[in-house]
Amino acid sequence: MSSVDLHSHSTHSDGLLPPVELVTRAHANGVTTYALTDHDELSGLTEARATAEALGMRFINGVEISVSWADETLHIVGLNFDPQQTAIAEGLRQVRVGRLARAERIAADLARVGIEGALEGARRHARNPELPSRAHFARYLVERGIVSDSNAAFRRYLTKGKPGYVEHQWATLPQAVGWIMAAGGVTVIAHPGRYGLNNKEREALLGEFRDLGGVGVEVVTGSHTADQYATWARYAQRFGLKASAGSDFHGPGESYLDLGKLPELPFGLTPVWADF
Repeated sequence: MSSVDLHSHSTHSDGLLPPVELVTRAHANGVTTYALTDHDELSGLTEARATAEALGMRFINGVEISVSWADETLHIVGLNFDPQQTAIAEGLRQVRVGRLARAERIAADLARVGIEGALEGARRHARNPELPSRAHFARYLVERGIVSDSNAAFRRYLTKGKPGYVEHQWATLPQAVGWIMAAGGVTVIAHPGRYGLNNKEREALLGEFRDLGGVGVEVVTGSHTADQYATWARYAQRFGLKASAGSDFHGPGESYLDLGKLPELPFGLTPVWADF
């Protein structure tokens, strides 16, 4: 198992555990190099860093930024940046404003199919009032007994073509990469195997990302299969990108893999954390 986990979420975005519990769990599972990467939010970093350092762990500042690229919503992970830098703080503030507007539209969409009170319900599950997300709506649907679990909520209501999904314009790829680079950090394409891209689109994305100054791609992640590890290892080598690893852990019972349960990177790749 890998001792590095550079993708996870706390209650400051859509995770189930507060930063202290999240870092403590990572430490107990053998993680020695750890990043908290809440969605579009930096407020959990101070608490997470203090806990990690008290436990003797190496802590990396992180964030996961929502990006609109072509007709797809992508996620870009920023690592090892200065969270006090103005450009990234202001850019993320703008993205969070957009998240609130999207949440209102999701609730209206669900109301049209007879599910009332969804915005208030989602907010009850969101400890950060600025970030009601699809995960919080999913938890509300489970609470109401409308679906059996969060995965079913996404399948039936919260993905493209379903009644609780709304299109939204997130940050652009140049904006997200630019904010992170301005703060001295490096950028990584999160869980690329999850996106509905064909081979031509993958190559276009990786080429544009690299040309903008992008550094890495998540090869080993909780939502990739073993075959996808190999596929994205080849893409990383072909495009001269470093490799990252992260569980994308959101909480017990909601994640494919627990913190610290990732396999090692495939042989021959340069880890993105090698220069941290």
